[in-house]
Amino acid sequence: MAWARVCASCCWQLAEAVLPTGTGVGAEERTPLLGPAPASQSPGPSIPRDAGTPNAGFSCPPHGFTSSDPPLGGYREVDLSAGSSSPWGPGATGASWPRAVLLADLEQDARQGECALPRAAPAGLAPLKPEASQSSSPGLTSCMGARVVAEAGTGDSGSAEPEPEICLPRCGGGSETPESRRGQPPTAPELPSVMLLNGDCPESLKKEERAAELPRENGLDEAEPGEETTGQEVIVIQDTGFSVKILAPGIEPFSLQVSPQEMVQEIHQVLMDREDTCHRTCFSLHLDGNMLDHFSELRSVEGLQEGSVLRVVEEPYTVREARIHVRHVRDLLKSLDPSDAFNGVDCNSLSFLSVFTDGDLGDSGKRKKGLEMDPIDCTPPEYILPGSRERPLCPLQPQNRDWKPLQCLKVLTMSGWNPPPGNRKMHGDLMYLFVITAEDRQVSITASTRGFYLNQSTAYHFNPKPASPRFLSHSLVELLNQISPTFKKNFAVLQKKRVQRHPFERIATPFQVYSWTAPQAEHAMDCVRAEDAYTSRLGYEEHIPGQTRDWNEELQTTRELPRKNLPERLLRERAIFKVHSDFTAAATRGAMAVIDGNVMAINPSEETKMQMFIWNNIFFSLGFDVRDHYKDFGGDVAAYVAPTNDLNGVRTYNAVDVEGLYTLGTVVVDYRGYRVTAQSIIPGILERDQEQSVIYGSIDFGKTVMSHPRYLELLERTSRPLKILRHRVLNDRDEEVELCSSVECKGIIGNDGRHYILDLLRTFPPDLNFLPVPGEGLPEECTRAGFPRAHRHKLCCLRQELVDAFVEHRYLLFMKLAALQLMQQKAGRMESPSTLENGDSLSSESKPEDPPGPEAGSEEEGGGASGLAKVKELAETIASDDGTDPRSREVIRNACKAVGSISSTAFDVRFNPDIFSPGVRFPESCQEEVRDQKQLLKDAAAFLLSCQIPGLVKDCIEHAVLPMDGATLAEVMRQRGINMRYLGKVLDLVVRSPAREQLDHIYKIGIGELITRSAKHIFKTYLQGVELSGLSAAISHFLNCFLSSYPNPVAHLPADELISKKRNRRRRNRPPGAADNTAWAVMTPQELWKNICQEAKNYFDFSLECETVDQAVETYGLQKITLLREISLKTGIQILLKEYSFDSRHKPAFTEEDVLNIFPVVKHVNPKASDAFHFFQSGQAKVQQGFLKEGCELINEALNLFNNVYGAMHVEICACLRLLARLHYIMGDYAEALSNQQKAVLMSERVMGIEHPNTIQEYMHLALYCFASSQLSTALSLLYRARYLTLLVFGEDHPEMALLDNNIGLVLHGVMEYDLSLRFLENALAVSTKYHGPKSLKVALSHHLVARVYESKAEFRSALQHEKEGYTIYKTQLGEDHEKTKESSEYLKCLTQQAVALQRTMNEIYRNGSSANIPPLKFTAPSMASVLEQLNVINGILFIPLSQKDLENLKAEVARRQQLQEASRNREKAEEPMVTEPEPTGAPEDSASQPQATKDPSSPSLQG
Repeated sequence: MAWARVCASCCWQLAEAVLPTGTGVGAEERTPLLGPAPASQSPGPSIPRDAGTPNAGFSCPPHGFTSSDPPLGGYREVDLSAGSSSPWGPGATGASWPRAVLLADLEQDARQGECALPRAAPAGLAPLKPEASQSSSPGLTSCMGARVVAEAGTGDSGSAEPEPEICLPRCGGGSETPESRRGQPPTAPELPSVMLLNGDCPESLKKEERAAELPRENGLDEAEPGEETTGQEVIVIQDTGFSVKILAPGIEPFSLQVSPQEMVQEIHQVLMDREDTCHRTCFSLHLDGNMLDHFSELRSVEGLQEGSVLRVVEEPYTVREARIHVRHVRDLLKSLDPSDAFNGVDCNSLSFLSVFTDGDLGDSGKRKKGLEMDPIDCTPPEYILPGSRERPLCPLQPQNRDWKPLQCLKVLTMSGWNPPPGNRKMHGDLMYLFVITAEDRQVSITASTRGFYLNQSTAYHFNPKPASPRFLSHSLVELLNQISPTFKKNFAVLQKKRVQRHPFERIATPFQVYSWTAPQAEHAMDCVRAEDAYTSRLGYEEHIPGQTRDWNEELQTTRELPRKNLPERLLRERAIFKVHSDFTAAATRGAMAVIDGNVMAINPSEETKMQMFIWNNIFFSLGFDVRDHYKDFGGDVAAYVAPTNDLNGVRTYNAVDVEGLYTLGTVVVDYRGYRVTAQSIIPGILERDQEQSVIYGSIDFGKTVMSHPRYLELLERTSRPLKILRHRVLNDRDEEVELCSSVECKGIIGNDGRHYILDLLRTFPPDLNFLPVPGEGLPEECTRAGFPRAHRHKLCCLRQELVDAFVEHRYLLFMKLAALQLMQQKAGRMESPSTLENGDSLSSESKPEDPPGPEAGSEEEGGGASGLAKVKELAETIASDDGTDPRSREVIRNACKAVGSISSTAFDVRFNPDIFSPGVRFPESCQEEVRDQKQLLKDAAAFLLSCQIPGLVKDCIEHAVLPMDGATLAEVMRQRGINMRYLGKVLDLVVRSPAREQLDHIYKIGIGELITRSAKHIFKTYLQGVELSGLSAAISHFLNCFLSSYPNPVAHLPADELISKKRNRRRRNRPPGAADNTAWAVMTPQELWKNICQEAKNYFDFSLECETVDQAVETYGLQKITLLREISLKTGIQILLKEYSFDSRHKPAFTEEDVLNIFPVVKHVNPKASDAFHFFQSGQAKVQQGFLKEGCELINEALNLFNNVYGAMHVEICACLRLLARLHYIMGDYAEALSNQQKAVLMSERVMGIEHPNTIQEYMHLALYCFASSQLSTALSLLYRARYLTLLVFGEDHPEMALLDNNIGLVLHGVMEYDLSLRFLENALAVSTKYHGPKSLKVALSHHLVARVYESKAEFRSALQHEKEGYTIYKTQLGEDHEKTKESSEYLKCLTQQAVALQRTMNEIYRNGSSANIPPLKFTAPSMASVLEQLNVINGILFIPLSQKDLENLKAEVARRQQLQEASRNREKAEEPMVTEPEPTGAPEDSASQPQATKDPSSPSLQG
């Protein structure tokens, strides 16, 4: 993780954060930009609330910050997370540097689509960093921004690890009054006029200067829609809540907190969820005798105000309402049953947090007396202890005691007498139910318009007359309460338990999350499930059987919603998100139905591969090369990757969001070895021929090409943000046709008059490393790495992140070339400086001075020159020039030419996506442009190899990114624009790296990923040959060959194999999966592993040295359980939760009973909440500048907006909650921190998975806040859970394990379990030494922690030994005079004295025997406060004590600095070397606790 130090020279900046500023408006008193959101006011959709606690669980509670504000002289608490500046992942480019948010920037972020917030930004993935700046930013990804660590030591030149520096504003709006800020757009926080990022002029300024003076970079001069966000708009959302009284039949009146934006319908939802009203569904609300409309907003209801009384009035049932009621009762009965989550239906997913916290954390704090030591049992299970080789699977899903549900009824099902005959219909009968009560009584129930009653029918005799007792109840629950005492008792208990669960455990997730393991479950009878399976419940339109949704119309109409102001945009984004998640669910269901053979093809007479399907207004096609469409591109292989490329294109165009240009709803589903593409249907497309409908683009890869002025106009608007060049191609009649996309991109005007684009698979330029072109040579970096290599298909494209990073890199180069030349002209010296030499021949990207990629800007620091600061000045020079001076125009022209810009007057790099496309020809007149474009593509290919991959490896060495499993590694690669096909190259570089030892974890993850991906490729074709009846046998056989040590597993063939063969011959129209071959059964482990090695070589160009799974495990240090998890997640397999004996040589590990299910793996578009996101960024920028309160306000506002768009569950909301928890913790509000972090953990489990690396991170943060709230046993069980999950996901040997073990060791030390504590702390010491080097300051800290435990055990010799090690490190790294070295030396003296005293006592005893006069020995039992202090240190939270005198000094210092700055703006150069000199440094707490150091020029500055 990122650890940090504060350089003394930065200390004065801190003052900004903690002192009253010039005008007396202190950081604390500043009026927040947005008022705190009261509890009731989450403008989000209504979510189930607990009885009596309105909105329990998500709205942001009112923040009484004042209570937690420390007095000025006391502790000031600042979370200095420099890295947090960039938590949202790779921002607009692959290279996201700490920077404040600028409006002009937001467009780039907005068009980033997927990439803006890493979809599942996994633990500790940080965006790229400027190279020399040591700051890392695990951002959203690790807890909140970088963890800043006070410990001296946590970073040093030897440990090559990222240390974010503290960047607080130098004069960040200090004298501004709240009023002056009121009208400012909340998305643009005040910019500090200068921030020092280790010698870098802040990127924020660089961006600003680009945005303001040089609107020349692609996309920067287009306004972002909705740029005019003002404070007022936000207030629109913030109408204050009020409470109303609810009168429902049969219960006491109660009051309910509501907000004016809520709809009446949302009150309905709340009442259907409350414990005492949950059994009602068919009712209306009346105010003063008038019925309220279901869909009106509360603010539009006349006379509704604080204290109004709403009556609940029962309404007559219809068939639809009766169905809804029965379904609701069934849901209440099943509310604690996890089977839907295990089966992956209805967006249910698992969460196990409550098992480890014994219910809700908030209450338990009051219940448990925290500090009583006796009841705490600290011994972890054997398999969690360091060094244990056992990796059990069962603890992954511990049994929750609420899951053995109380049985209320034995059977509740539809009766066979449905539907009622005509004469009964006219008596009001709607439907009949059949019930067997827990007492074994069988009853028939009639649902009528007036309610439910018993009738006299039996299973074989129809008699609809009422039976006794003649009791008519409006609610089915009330009727069942009458006839079954067991039901009455158990249902009440069940509802009590249901409402006690945290709401986040039961709210549906936006997209389905599947679990790869599940326990053996009994299959219970369920009428609703059975009905859903066999009625056409299409597109999840429950209760409206047979009605299908027009998906295309919904998807396009939501895009057309207005977006002028914030409320409109929120409404629009909410609608887009909702329709997308519904569409994804419907498409997934349809794709499975297609592969399972439940959907009739629209071309049934063709062979299986060529069939296409329409179901529920969605078009489905299979990933095969139909009609040799992809013959020149790689046939079936190309047809398989085309849908994902197309999806990426859709994602990108959606993110750019140009009005008037429409894309299709697209979902790609991999299921049972087949790839299915689901698309919404363009109106009218099915009635016409494709040839007639395409009016733009080409349907035959460039032979016939059409263009259309309206399409050119629309696509021109996307060309700038997507960096696509408008170009001309020749058609088959040799006419020039102008395009603004690749030729494959087709434009069709639907019958609805909308302009659609489809087939976006070549949106981005080709990747020349994998596309050998005869006669075209690649730059030397590529040929050195063995490129070009022929790939299986010719559709390899560069990722959007790479294109952005490359353009960014070229932009920096352009600025340097142009600006330096201009400056020399101005100064009148025209000598040729060295910096310009790399501009001369740009054909190759890796000049020695050329900075790698987004780390551009590092070369100047190397030379000590303030390069980027200069670039900023020069940018102003360029801007002020107006191009009137012919010499300066010449300079710009040269610079443009050198970097491959398409314009000669401004920087504008774009790509022609048709270059090197087979079959595309260009006119003669464009040959020069084509030549430049070819060169640009070659440079981009070289850039990936020479900058991005080395940059990734460097970040891994510095632990700026900490992937823990395959998914997080893939995420890190993709953020830098590196495709997975480069995985072999990344591993090669890791092997050759001088710091190979410190990359051990990356190597293991990479090899595991390589093996499982190769196995997945083989598994895909393997499954296509399996018929449904043999599926579980085939999958278990494959897993045995892949993972089991058993040498010759035998597959079990379905018994009736022979007979079915004959019968199958005649069935021409079989579902795709019904191939009658049993080839899969003859696979052997040797053959499979040989194929895996071959696949790894062919696809990833990496040679694996293993012939069996045991050799692989041995050679690469892998774990079989980890491989099983990876392959299951990648292929959708679900296996039984039990202990597998992988290593047994006597029986295979898996039987067919162990394979429970196979799920689809779904790829879809993730629509973003842009406004919320901008608030989130602004909040982070504020926090980073030290305005914690204001940051907190903005983040709370972002949370409100996120809830508004996404509902209650989403990855981004999870990040928001984590950051809020962190802020509350720093501001001393532990209860609030605990509550927010608990939500973050629950959400991470539900949305990302129970063992996702992100979830492991969240568990660790929660444990810290629990410890701080004195819930020691909870903290320990959470840490043990995190350790178990880490062992399962990766194993013990991971840098993150050092942090985890330090946490566990410290907590155990706190509860005086010294021996146990030592086991964990010594393991942490070993891991730190391996990954950070023995001379690292982190290792010194580890030694100190171990020494403290030995001291507590009175083993002074060992304590001295460890503390000496630590002292030596401090002394060599920091020097004799450093605070840390002195502290360590003091501690050594103290230990020596204790050791001497002990020895004296022992000698006394030896001499005088039992009569000795023994002075009492002072053994130090650790205080909780000291343990917590150390915990904060290792977790990167920093509390800085400041005395009144210190404050005065700091104040004077700040004033002095500000005067200096006013006096000379251009003296940055003088200060710069201070930060760039790579001297060792102190730790944050020292430099801060001695503000005098700020004045001492000799104090060491920061640089590792």
